[in-house]
This record gives sequence, C-alpha cells and structure tokens, in this order.
Amino acid sequence: MKKYIVQYLIHFVCFVHNWCYKFLTKLAIAENNGLHPKHRILNYHKFFVDNVLPTDRVVDIGSGNGANAYDVASKAVEVVGIDMSEKNVEKSKKKYILPNLTYIVGDATVYQFGRRFDKIILSNVLEHIEHRIPFLRSLHNISDVILLRVPMIDRDWVVVYKKEHGIDYRLDPTHFIEFTNESLRKELTEAGWIVESHSVQFGEWWGVLKSA
Repeated sequence: MKKYIVQYLIHFVCFVHNWCYKFLTKLAIAENNGLHPKHRILNYHKFFVDNVLPTDRVVDIGSGNGANAYDVASKAVEVVGIDMSEKNVEKSKKKYILPNLTYIVGDATVYQFGRRFDKIILSNVLEHIEHRIPFLRSLHNISDVILLRVPMIDRDWVVVYKKEHGIDYRLDPTHFIEFTNESLRKELTEAGWIVESHSVQFGEWWGVLKSA
C-alpha cells in the first residue's frame, strides 16, 4: 500500500476516533442525567475529600457542575466554588446545595478573593489555562496548599501517536496542554510549588502541592 494512502487512512481513522469519543461522551452524560460517568468510574471526588480536614475552608477553582465541591463540602467547614460559566454556576446552585457551600461566577486568573483558604482544588482546570506559571504563582496569595488533578499526554500510545502526526490529540479542544510528569513538575517548580505526594490513575496526575 502506498505511503500517502496509509497516511490518509491514519488521519481519517484518527478523525473518526476523535468524533466517536466526543459523541460517546455526550451520550454517556445524557444517560447519566447530565453528570459525566467519570465522576463515578474514576471516583476522583474521594481524592479531594480525603485530603481536606473538617476544619478546612476550601476554594474549588473551576467548580463546573458543582458535584465535586458538594462532596468536599460534606466534610469541610466551608467550600467556595468559582467558575467562569454562569450556566454552570446556576445549575450548581439548583442541584448541589449545602449551607456551607457557595458559588461565584468569575475568572479565577484575575478574580480578587480578598481572603485566604486552607486548600485550593484544581480539578482538570490547569490544562485550560494558557499562562499557567503566572496563575500558579498568584495562588500563593490565597493558600499554601493545592489539590491538583490534570490529564497526562502519555496516558495512551495513541495520544502521542496522534500528536506526532499533527492530529488533534487533546481530550478537550480548550486544552492548552496535556502533561507528562516531567513537564508538570517543571511548571510547578517554576511557580514555587513543591509536590508533597502524587499518584497516577486512569491517565491522570493527582497530587498534593505545598508552597515552596
């Protein structure tokens, strides 16, 4: 088979693969009453709940639909969720309600909280930010601890293979980056954060960061 035909087929199959992934995601969310089934399958809320104390005041940056903030608020004394999407915040206020849980519409890269928190949650948020180093540095002003979750580019050989061929490999088209352990640690070090502990599960990096 001629090389150009192989290249064409590779690009076509990768396009179909990407489309199927996005379509399956939409179907899975619809089947699950509007909540992505990854919340249940990955059980990632437990990581954040396990890493907060009952006395903690927590800010969940990029709180999305509010499901994770809600579970954390079942343990922490206070949780503030902030999201750029007014639609997300309105849904959160209707569905995930607790007396110690509040939501803010705002861009956390420029928002002035005017206070400090015991913990910051960044769950699948950092990869959506273009200028990550200044943002990470600014977080020192509001807390000394970050609970971080990000996707890894080396989660599957197909992802790296797509990137090598100039094909969109991202889980979400709004991602500016998907990390390796090395690239993430480099950015964290530059921004003045130390990795206290971390694990890799389901192709994601989950860790506890402390201010250097």
